Amino acid sequence: MPTENNKYAPTRKTHDAMVKEWMRDPAFKSEYNALEKEYALIKEMLQARKHAGLTQEEVAKRMGTKAPAIARLEATSSRDKHSPGISTLRKYAHAVGCELEIHLKPFSRKKKA
Repeated sequence: MPTENNKYAPTRKTHDAMVKEWMRDPAFKSEYNALEKEYALIKEMLQARKHAGLTQEEVAKRMGTKAPAIARLEATSSRDKHSPGISTLRKYAHAVGCELEIHLKPFSRKKKA
């Protein structure tokens, strides 16, 4: 966030606080809800890292990579050009003390009135 003298000043808001603020915008809320399942994985990853008490740099060391790669991984989505592969997600899960599980779920069928 730029300041008066154009120097960067980090925000003091949490991710959840910023989302809550942005949800007041109907266009944002509509898009956010459409992507909810996609972002659920990212949120779960962030929570797992926080629960493990690790920084991005610590996770990166455990995975044999650099912190910017973890930042990109935690900010990515399946719509991105370079979405993560299963092996990368498995390494991340292991680095934060978790196990990766992938499930297939049938589409929900809407009942006809």
